[in-house]
Amino acid sequence: MPKTQTLADFYQQKIHWLPENLQQDLGHFNVFRLDDFVGPKACKLPYSRKDFYKITLVTGRSNYHFADKTIALRGNALFFANPLVPYDWEPLDEQQTGFFCIFTEAFLQRLGGVLPQELPMFRPGGQPVYFLSDAQAAATKPLFEKMLAEIDSDYAYKYDLLRTYAFELLHSALKLQPATTLYHDSPAATRIASLFAELLERQFPIEAPDQRVKLRSAEAFAGQLAVHVNHLNRTLKEVTGKTTTQLIAGRLVQEAHALLKHTTWNVAEISHCLGFEEPAHFSNFFRKHLGIAPSAVRAV
Repeated sequence: MPKTQTLADFYQQKIHWLPENLQQDLGHFNVFRLDDFVGPKACKLPYSRKDFYKITLVTGRSNYHFADKTIALRGNALFFANPLVPYDWEPLDEQQTGFFCIFTEAFLQRLGGVLPQELPMFRPGGQPVYFLSDAQAAATKPLFEKMLAEIDSDYAYKYDLLRTYAFELLHSALKLQPATTLYHDSPAATRIASLFAELLERQFPIEAPDQRVKLRSAEAFAGQLAVHVNHLNRTLKEVTGKTTTQLIAGRLVQEAHALLKHTTWNVAEISHCLGFEEPAHFSNFFRKHLGIAPSAVRAV
């Protein structure tokens, strides 16, 4: 799998230019018209993890590939990407229009201490895609237009204003998400679940054959989090509705599917990366959870 794309990579590959303030600790933000990045001369970026957040408004026919999933985008869609999940966007024709903005965690966190990964659209396993009606798309477009106008202004506090526009965009999307998908649990339980998710996701994506998952059991995670394994199991069941083992297995399956689909590594290499002692154990695990052999993924 290709290495993580950095902000510097993005600018050099897409725009052939590097902003002077890219390495500042205040965080980074920029906004673009999507129309400028599609067509026969567009630079297609590989399926990979990026080290920045991205929000895209698109109208047209395309596919959004993330983790082990693909969502067909037809018409208007708003989709979100975060540094924990590898992805790519595949336009299916040249008639694509829209906008996108990119930013770092430091940029968003400067307002009220909000962490992007705490928001449902950026949370691992959350909902990253929202389909919009024509009216909803028309209401969203002006936010990006305001960002484009502000990014080129000389206003001394323009990044504070841009941060406000970004939050308005995030809240507009949150209103589209059914309330039943949001967590309603205690702060302590939420924190443990969040720390578990962060610890789990920190092991992914696998980007080289010599990289290996080390935390694979409820006991291992409980040890890292300094809690009793029974307490961890109860907490995750309360917050997510799934056991610790189910969450770990689900993430391993997700990564296995992505590696089978987006790399040429053999099954033995993928098995090793995911922490299995024998390829046969990996094959049995994969078949148990998906009902098919690993080789069947590549046959599609």
